[in-house]
Amino acid sequence: MTRRTLATLAVALTAFAGAAFAQPRTVSGTVDLNSPGAVIQPEVYGHFMEQLGSGITGGIWVGPDSDIPNTRGFRNDVVAALRALEVPVVRWPGGCYADIYDWRSGIGPRGERPVTLNRWWGGTEEDNAFGTHEFFDFAELIGAKTYLSINVGTGTPQQAADWIEYVTSDSQSSLARERRANGREQPWRLDYIGVGNEPWGCGGRMRAAYYTDLLRHYAGFIAPFGQESVIIAAGPSGDDYDWTRTLMRDGRTNFDQLSVHNYTLPTGDWSAKGAAIGFPVEEWVSTFDNAYRIETIIAGHSAVMDEYDAEGALGIAVDEWGAWYDPTPGSPDGHLQQQNSVRDALVAAAHFNIFHRHAGRVRMSNIAQMVNVLQALILTDGPDMVLTPTYHAFMLYKPFQNAGVLPLTLDDGDAGDRPMVDATAARGADGRVHLALINLDPAAGAAIGLEMEGAARIVQALILTAGTMDAHNTVADPDRVAPRPFEGARLSNGRLALDLPAHSLVVITLESSAP
Repeated sequence: MTRRTLATLAVALTAFAGAAFAQPRTVSGTVDLNSPGAVIQPEVYGHFMEQLGSGITGGIWVGPDSDIPNTRGFRNDVVAALRALEVPVVRWPGGCYADIYDWRSGIGPRGERPVTLNRWWGGTEEDNAFGTHEFFDFAELIGAKTYLSINVGTGTPQQAADWIEYVTSDSQSSLARERRANGREQPWRLDYIGVGNEPWGCGGRMRAAYYTDLLRHYAGFIAPFGQESVIIAAGPSGDDYDWTRTLMRDGRTNFDQLSVHNYTLPTGDWSAKGAAIGFPVEEWVSTFDNAYRIETIIAGHSAVMDEYDAEGALGIAVDEWGAWYDPTPGSPDGHLQQQNSVRDALVAAAHFNIFHRHAGRVRMSNIAQMVNVLQALILTDGPDMVLTPTYHAFMLYKPFQNAGVLPLTLDDGDAGDRPMVDATAARGADGRVHLALINLDPAAGAAIGLEMEGAARIVQALILTAGTMDAHNTVADPDRVAPRPFEGARLSNGRLALDLPAHSLVVITLESSAP
């Protein structure tokens, strides 16, 4: 444990032991409204879903004969919530599941599809009712771009090429005619193609050089018909910069983006990760210590990429990220069910702030996962649905899509290795300035003063927080953690002052006179 962690923990423990009026942290900073930089791609707010537990079956897909209101088998409540969020892109079918998935198991009449075993996630029997047609139909329903992870671990280039032809060809080939016979006349739009998933682990236990050769092999066979797709190479585990160097040196002409995966564990121990709710304050602190590792990881891989791609033509896709806790007690093995609290909303916000700071390289991210699995945005239980604090964090950050990042500095005093108060600012296409601030102190507020020359008027200010650091939404209390108007911001003569409560996210929209 670092000295900063110990100091922060001591403050937090003192506050929780009875210091009801902890002194607020004082933070000052500046935002340059005149110098918008890299544009935040909408896909930075992307999503990931896998055939895992009830992430798809029950959470998104209930079948057309279900008593739960649905459209062609897709839950109406979930579809409506995702449409409101304006989901930019969805990644499927995995995850580890992608590298055991035979796409032919998921086409044709549903009653005739084979039953397969999900060896990675509980040995579940999969009836493959949700397959290629259902995925692309779902993406169209919610208005999202499509991201297919193709099977490299147990598949072949021929199988990958056939799948892409089935999806994208407008010809009279046998595969295109088979798609039409199965109910889809026109080809689908295929926006992103991932060449394998975690080949260093569940995707094949490969070495970097071996995977790089496979990438080059597959790349020659997976071009869509009549359209272009972004090709994503399966990148490293965490901070394995040698993997990135091998890919960049020997394979960089065969992909457009490099995937990076990193999960946030409160304890850092995969055998005992920590609880989703009812956790001690020590795990609040260590959660954010671990969450901010992603910034070092992104910077490290970016530096390696700079050696071979100084112009920044290639991007990074953080296509798996999020908090991973011990499963909900009593939940089925391998279903990765966990509750979602205020802490998770701030984990999401911290990631967004980091992605914005690296918007020149980070072109996409995909939270794990969309519904019912890990850091889910939506939880379902039979016919009931709950929007989580993470969902609301995504909603609050919607204005940052396609906005230009503004230079922002903060003086957080003795915060140490990672910030206690973090912020991001950007100028939207409409000229308005969007500012998001998070206070990661579990007990004390923060008094913020930002010099924003040219800021003219606060248009809207919203806050996401609750009375406890593990507050969460339930069917009985679905709005315990939800955005509310924020009254603690004051703008005068180009200076924004605000009182940021403990464990909170505040998003402010301003009009400005700056160009």
